[in-house]
Amino acid sequence: MTYNPNPGDIGLVKMAGSGGYAIRALQWLNGDGFEDFEHAFDYVGNSKIVEAMPGGARLADLSRYDGLKILWLRCPAKYGAAVAQEAINMIGVPYSWADYGALALHRFGVPTRRLKHYMASRKSAICSQLVDRAAMRGGWHIFADNRDEGDVTPGDLTREALKQHAQ
Repeated sequence: MTYNPNPGDIGLVKMAGSGGYAIRALQWLNGDGFEDFEHAFDYVGNSKIVEAMPGGARLADLSRYDGLKILWLRCPAKYGAAVAQEAINMIGVPYSWADYGALALHRFGVPTRRLKHYMASRKSAICSQLVDRAAMRGGWHIFADNRDEGDVTPGDLTREALKQHAQ
């Protein structure tokens, strides 16, 4: 059965190539194991998505993922339009591989203010941080575990989507 996403929904896909393998390894370092989904994006409507990429967050066509399995984390309808708008507002936010290092240090228990400040910084974001920030700014708090801002990986989003699908 094909799911027709709504604005604010988060899509998760498996990344191919060397970038996908690198992200899988970084997720493993973060304690996520080798998840099947390494990339997250926000669906903003009209077959468009906003996704974090090495050149900065960009608007793209959902069709770029045709033929791939997409795991959807469904946004509650009351937040959808606001989440989609917040994602659009983040187009251009730079990508930083260093965010994976910060997440790993955090997971290893390095509790420094500087590290928490870096993870919460809006100067850069990996894909999972970008979609989580759009959700939070739009009023949707995906996680109920009081995690620090920016402390989110594609694996975290995958687990939330799988929980949602099991309900």
